[in-house]
Amino acid sequence: MPDPGQLRLLALIERHGSLAAAAHALGLTPAAVTQQVARAERDWQAPLVLRGPRGAALTPAGSLLARHGKVIDEQLAQATTELAGLLGHLSLRLRVGAFQAPSVHLLPPALTALRHRHPDADVSVEDLQSEHGVEEVAAGRLDLAVIASWDTLPDPPPRVSVETLLLDPMVVVLPDDHPLAARHPVGTPIRLEELRDESWVTILAGHAAREQFDRGVADAGFTPRIRFQTASYAVAQALVGTGIGVALVSRLALTDVPGTTHRELTHPRPHRRLHVVTATETSLTPLVNVFVTLLRDVAEQITENWAEE
Repeated sequence: MPDPGQLRLLALIERHGSLAAAAHALGLTPAAVTQQVARAERDWQAPLVLRGPRGAALTPAGSLLARHGKVIDEQLAQATTELAGLLGHLSLRLRVGAFQAPSVHLLPPALTALRHRHPDADVSVEDLQSEHGVEEVAAGRLDLAVIASWDTLPDPPPRVSVETLLLDPMVVVLPDDHPLAARHPVGTPIRLEELRDESWVTILAGHAAREQFDRGVADAGFTPRIRFQTASYAVAQALVGTGIGVALVSRLALTDVPGTTHRELTHPRPHRRLHVVTATETSLTPLVNVFVTLLRDVAEQITENWAEE
């Protein structure tokens, strides 16, 4: 099958009127262009170029093919322009997914810093369930996702990277007039087995957080009396504020609901991990690497603040 590049060559010869000028436009030597013309005439089985002392002209067959070569040249120029626009847009694009806690505590400081560094950044953020984060990045629908894991680390597919940002310890949230709150001043951890007689507000069965809770109380040697189940740590804390029971809540998700207080748990402390998920190839979306660095900084500051409390 003839080379489509031959059509473009004929169009350039017609435009510039000589093999030497066409060679210059292509960055080739005149000898190389002469060889390409000879090959094109063999491939198309027709004379295509008339050479003369004043340059080169096309035969009727060459002119016919040159018209198609002009289309190729125009499409090439358009493709170059459109790709440059696309790459320019991608260089400013950042599509982020995150669940509630990092959306409240991790993303805002990082987004503020990003806006100051790159005011033209095209950033979008969407709510995301942790179990969908890896697949959304792998499918290219998100550039970056912040997800949580409990006892099992994510197993990403090829070309997807998962980096741990911080360990988010679980704490027990109590009504502020609870006897254990008085018995354990702030800074004094509580043993999980001390809560064996309490009513509990827990995460819904089937969630990884609930599975961790079930294993924890089993290891502590009791079966919890569950009064209420919810998918939201915020709802759990609101219910604790009514005095209905106690709850295990991640440190990052604490909302300081009126009527509640919290205490750390003794070691081994249950925790969840927060991860950032990205594609391993980010050359077209350089803001991903910038934003990951900002998230690391925010996570480090949060961890330091917890240690000082």
